[in-house]
Amino acid sequence: MPNPVRNPLHTASYNYHLPRELIASHPVEPRENARLLVYKKQTQRITHAHFYDLEQFIPEDAALIFNNTKVIKARLFGVKKSGGRIELLINRPIDAHTIHVYIKGRVREGTELLFDNGLRATVTHCHNDGSRHVQFTCKTALLRFDELLPLLERIGHIPLPPYLNRDDDAADEKDYQSVFAQREGAVAAPTASLHFSDTLFKAVCSNHPHAFVTLHVGAGTFKPVEHDIITQHPMHSEHFHISQEAERLLQRNGNILCVGTTSVRTVEYYARTRHLQGEANLFLHPNNPPLRTDALLTNFHLPKSTLLMLVASFVGLEEMHRIYEEAIRRQYRFFSYGDAMLII
Repeated sequence: MPNPVRNPLHTASYNYHLPRELIASHPVEPRENARLLVYKKQTQRITHAHFYDLEQFIPEDAALIFNNTKVIKARLFGVKKSGGRIELLINRPIDAHTIHVYIKGRVREGTELLFDNGLRATVTHCHNDGSRHVQFTCKTALLRFDELLPLLERIGHIPLPPYLNRDDDAADEKDYQSVFAQREGAVAAPTASLHFSDTLFKAVCSNHPHAFVTLHVGAGTFKPVEHDIITQHPMHSEHFHISQEAERLLQRNGNILCVGTTSVRTVEYYARTRHLQGEANLFLHPNNPPLRTDALLTNFHLPKSTLLMLVASFVGLEEMHRIYEEAIRRQYRFFSYGDAMLII
């Protein structure tokens, strides 16, 4: 049966069928024992390996860019002051005292929400997309985002992706965080980074130039593309910062290997704007391919997601489907706690 004719601008072209049993609900242990699919762009060859084999596939002249964002305990469970349970997911700070959130439960402007340890939130604005703005207080004091973080560490929960369909547990506090996470602010992990153990990370860094960027991954990373044409999708924005070391590596002529799609979005936003910090809302797809990134280490992504379209921007739509069909046939584990893919 001939393959369907796919248009890289049509959202339907990025759909695929994934058997549910291939969605990884927990990571493998140890984390570098995950499988690794290696795709060479020049020859279109697929090689099957394990993540602990990574070093032998990294191009000798490649500099690595890592995202050192740190996942916060962004999920809170509480009640409305008027009664009724709610669940709140912090997305990102808007200004010193205003936080953009998603709330499960009926609320309106002025609704007060009560949490443990005397933490309260007041809904200050309701958006048409279902998101909300809130301000947090504790013992009548209005909290800045940096003041909120220690409270979240005590009473919050790890914001596992919705497709895992389970509550977080104690192991997730370690498993859903990279070994080089430093700067608090993400509500989703840069999942390609989760495969690195301390030992493997140090070994790779000892053999290659490397540097860190920060992109605080937001809840929008899980938002599916709902328009029929992908370019009509309103791409979410995320706060980023590029270190001086990363800027120096990006300004040289050598190859760049980005660890994770979040690093790619940061590097490619810089390549287009030369901004070293701010809000990045870059949407990479086959009609908007990378300009500075040569290689990509990533996981396997959701159908019709902007992350899948980003992968297609590196290899093309048809090759993306061939890679994913091969991964499914070989029973790779998918999504955040799943296996990895290296595009070189």
